Amino acid sequence: MISHIFMGITDFDRAFRFYSGIMDVLGLKLKFCEAETPWAGWVAADAPRPLFLIGRPFDGDAASPGNGQMIALLAPGRDAVDRAHAVALANGGSCDGPPGLRTQYHPHYYGAYFRDPDGNKICVCCHDPVQT
Repeated sequence: MISHIFMGITDFDRAFRFYSGIMDVLGLKLKFCEAETPWAGWVAADAPRPLFLIGRPFDGDAASPGNGQMIALLAPGRDAVDRAHAVALANGGSCDGPPGLRTQYHPHYYGAYFRDPDGNKICVCCHDPVQT
């Protein structure tokens, strides 16, 4: 259903450090990085799409977060949600909701919310029940 997601950023080096740590935790691989453009993209190891892209806005205007917009990244487990949130905060992100169950969505929804250094809202979530 989704081909790619593009997040506008203002400082490529800062954004690349921020997102690289999160993508590592989630097991996504760097498909390309062109600092001179500047933009970069990540994908799942076993699929060419969807792509998660960061870069400066094409129109040359300043990047700014949209009100009510959020990107949710799928984590392989609850521990990855916890680690991704910690990595985000350690790399200049701000907490917009700590890791935890959000049963208002469904009984097994486990998510964490944060904003990147440019203010874009990101969620990392897992929909699986805890394995015993």
